[in-house]
Amino acid sequence: MKKLASILSMTAMFIAMMASVAFAADDTTAAIDTGDTAWVLISAALVFIMTPGLAFFYGGMVRSKNVLSTIMHSFFIVAMISVEWVLIGYAMTFGSDIGGFIGSLDKVGLTGVGMQVMANGTIPELAFVAFQCMFAIITPALITGAFAERMKFGAFVVFILLWAILIYNPMAHWVWGGGFLAKLGALDFAGGLVIHILSGVSGLTVCILLGKRHGYGKVPMLPHHLPMTVLGAALLWFGWFGFNAGSALGANALAANAFVTTQAAAAMATVSWVACEWMHHGKPTILGAASGCVAGLVAITPAAGFVAPLPAVIIGLIGGIVCYFAVAVVKEKFGYDDSLDAFGVHGIGGTWGAVATGLWCSTEINPAGADGLFYGSADTLIAQLISIVVAYVLAIVGSYILFKVVSCFMQVRASENEEVSGIDICEHGERAYNQSIMSANTLLSSNAEAFASENFTKPVDLK
Repeated sequence: MKKLASILSMTAMFIAMMASVAFAADDTTAAIDTGDTAWVLISAALVFIMTPGLAFFYGGMVRSKNVLSTIMHSFFIVAMISVEWVLIGYAMTFGSDIGGFIGSLDKVGLTGVGMQVMANGTIPELAFVAFQCMFAIITPALITGAFAERMKFGAFVVFILLWAILIYNPMAHWVWGGGFLAKLGALDFAGGLVIHILSGVSGLTVCILLGKRHGYGKVPMLPHHLPMTVLGAALLWFGWFGFNAGSALGANALAANAFVTTQAAAAMATVSWVACEWMHHGKPTILGAASGCVAGLVAITPAAGFVAPLPAVIIGLIGGIVCYFAVAVVKEKFGYDDSLDAFGVHGIGGTWGAVATGLWCSTEINPAGADGLFYGSADTLIAQLISIVVAYVLAIVGSYILFKVVSCFMQVRASENEEVSGIDICEHGERAYNQSIMSANTLLSSNAEAFASENFTKPVDLK
């Protein structure tokens, strides 16, 4: 009986210990909201699909001899920047702040980052790592539209990797990681400053340093596959809901607001771009509609979680107009060869969106934000303007230095013969289409170009 009592008492103690462990485990996970976590992970997947979507969007706009190299840019960035983000990018961006300028390296290789809940949050930090990784991926991919059809692949790899480490990571820390722009009061809900201005202005800098494509301005350089571009635009529009609404970091009312403002701005910008094109060139085009929707998505990105739906419509309306003007008028006037209008859409659209955030942001929409100029405070608009200047300076100076450094060690620009033959075959040894299809496409393209030159004063832009 004594042995039985001893066994029973030991069993009871063991059960009690296990119960306390179980309750402790419950306590450590109690703060994690499964609905919020699911939404952030789904949003991360939505943002992921944007980069392949961008590959199609850009790929359809180049000539057939360069479509694979253009798609390769975005596809390869998905892999390269994912590794960079895990090894060092997340630590530089969201590590402990050092003087307001960069994150410490205490999280290199995601050291100490596990399944624990984020501070003041409801999701595990690894979910946040995954979500922000997709932002780090698409940002340098946007730059590639500016120098499409003329950059050597090796130089592209080195430049983009250095750009991600030395330009994107610091800027993301300044705005989102507790850096000096965040302390100044800058608002950027999903990346107008960090993603679109930074990538668009960097793209403009690189395309000017590279010089124009061979024959630019003398021979037509029309999109070779518009259905591919429209597919890419549709994937971007779809993924952008994760981009903006996912930045609420929870399945909540703020995410719903960001979802609606995103749709409203994109739709309005599509209409305003097409209207401008119709009045300017006499014909509305599907390329214009696709470009307009992206312009609206860019413009609303920094404001999506800070403004109401009606201001979002106004932001989209003006965004479509200013981006069309930048693409169809400004680029022609200054003569730079921004191949796929990375600056005209992302640089200008992101700039307008950052300014608009300072005009219409409201604490009624997001108590964690601030009131803008139209709600009684000029401080936020001033912070936005200062942040825009900082983003422009970093993008221009940083990209210029990196480009010059890379050019000291390797050939950056493809040769004239390589451009004429096509980057696909010269850099990658492959073609997108077989020879019979290419011959038919060349004939159709020649006829279309001849028809355009005879019947229109200028082919529709976004070459």
